[in-house]
Order: sequence, then structure tokens, then C-alpha cells
Amino acid sequence: MKKYSATQAQLRALEEDGVVPGISYCLFEHDWQVEYVSGMARLTPTPEVLRPGMLYDLASLTKVLATTPVIGIYLQEGRLSLDDPVTKYLPAFDDERVRIYHLLTHSSSIGGYIKNRDQLGASQLKEALLTQLSGNKNLSRLIRYADVNFIYLGWIAEQIGGKPIHQLAKELVFDPLGMMETTDHPDPAWTVPTVISPNGVLLRGRVHDPKGAVLGEHCGSAGIFAPLKDVVNFSRALIETNLGGLLTDQTVAQIFSDQTRMPHPHLRGLGWKLIPTPVDKNFLASHTGYTGTWLVLDKQNDRGMVVLTNRVHPTGQNDVFLDRRDQIIATYVREMEKF
Repeated sequence: MKKYSATQAQLRALEEDGVVPGISYCLFEHDWQVEYVSGMARLTPTPEVLRPGMLYDLASLTKVLATTPVIGIYLQEGRLSLDDPVTKYLPAFDDERVRIYHLLTHSSSIGGYIKNRDQLGASQLKEALLTQLSGNKNLSRLIRYADVNFIYLGWIAEQIGGKPIHQLAKELVFDPLGMMETTDHPDPAWTVPTVISPNGVLLRGRVHDPKGAVLGEHCGSAGIFAPLKDVVNFSRALIETNLGGLLTDQTVAQIFSDQTRMPHPHLRGLGWKLIPTPVDKNFLASHTGYTGTWLVLDKQNDRGMVVLTNRVHPTGQNDVFLDRRDQIIATYVREMEKF
């Protein structure tokens, strides 16, 4: 029986049914691996076939491929602590209750409203994010997934490392792992396009996320582009070699176990969402990206699923994709029990 046959059929149907223009995916387990690339890189203004090796806007996968491992390295070196207040590094933020672990687990409940946010320049946006947002009564009570948590973490890493978070990720993570094509300034010709803007301009080679577009290399929540092979390289390295020894057993264990410090499990490790498996009583680490990307990794059994699409092309109005993605992940978890 072909491994993960139902999962693969559902993945291929995303493109075949027109839910996404094209798809690049990899399923792996120990020394077994299957890769698949099919469909279109773009549909309009002129059709273009998706080519192996093209780079995708990873969107929020930036949080776990770039920012989380950089923070993990600094934690291991003792250059910051999970219990440090955010104000130690970002004094303009006025809530002394919020700690580093709140940001990593999305349990900070940081919120607020920034008027005309997407029209602000980088320095204005940074000031607004630091001074117009704060924690609230739900701190350490609810999980509220928010980009601002990882934008803050990116700035904290910059305070420690002295360089923009994207540069730190390249030097500390991507280059050591041989992810040489992973970048925040891709060649547009080799980049899978995302949306067509209201004024008719195709977004290609530039980050889709509005905050990422303004903050550039200083954005810890978005802005990294990569081909399938680099994301697979990272995924295998995380679960097989602790990112080539960049992370310790303890740090990786914190990725794959609940770190919210809240009553009852809330399914958040350091940076990653956790999916419980019914048979192994094991946690899978997962993350998604708005542009149509996702990862599911099983460290205990050395297996994973890497999926890259441009589901926001030509428009981000594609909620059907979200339902299909959740169904595919559920199918994948069920099929794990067979092998």
C-alpha cells in the first residue's frame, strides 16, 4: 500500500480542484520521502507553470523557521530567559507582566488598535506597536495567536544580536543548515506570485504580509521566502538532529511539549502549535502561513509533512482552502496510525 495515499490524494486534489493554482509538497519518514510539484505558479495576467525549485512566501512559517530558533539559541547561551519581562529589552512597551514565554506561546493577549496601521512607515509602526498595545486580563488565561508576539521577539533578538532578525536567522540558522536559497530578497523570476493588488499589480518577490512589507528585515513574524527543499531540510534537521546541533535536547523538547504554564494543556510549545495524536499520546508540532503554507512534524517517529502553495493568488478570498487544509492534516494524523 502506498504510504499516506489518502493524504497525498487530498493534497493533489487541492490543485486539481482549483483550490490552489499549484502545489509543492513533501512527505517523509525515516529514509522514505516523496516530493510532488504540480500546477501553475500564476494564473493571471499570463499563465505560468510552477517549476521545481521556485521560492514561496512562507508568511508565518517565518516565525518557526527564523525567529524561534534564533531565540532558542539565545536562551541556550543564557543571553535571555523565558521569564525575562519584555520591558527589559523593549522599554517602550508598558506592560511589565508580559514575559518572553508569553510571546513564544501566544499567551500574552497583547492587543489594541492602531489607526491607519498599514499606512505608517517603519519607525512609526514600531513606535505604535510598542506604545499602543498592551496585555489585558486574559494574560496567561487564553491563547490569542498574534503576529505582534513574534514581531516583539524579532526586536528582542536584535537587541541581543545587534542585527536585524532576518540577518540573524541567515547567519545562525539558514547558512549552517545549508539553506542557501532561503532569503528575504528573492529573485522575482523564481518566486511564486501571491495576490493581485486592487490597482492591478501582481505581487511577486515582495512579502505579502502588510506589516512585513513595512518592517522588512526587522519583522520576526513574516518575510522569509524559500523553496521546498530548504523547508524540508529544516524540518528533517529539527526532528532528526536538533537543527544540526544548533539546539539542545531541552530546547527541542520545549518545542514539542506544552509551555503555556496554564492550567490544563493549551497545545502551545515554544513557537509551535501542538497536535495530540490519539494512539501514541504524542505531540506533533505544526504551523501554518497565511499565503498557503504549512508544516506538521513528528519528532518521536521521524516523519513530517511540508506543504507550500500560493492559495492567495490571485486573491486572498479563499476560505475553501482553510477547510481543505484542516481536513488534510486530520487525514495525515489518522494515516500515521497505519505505519
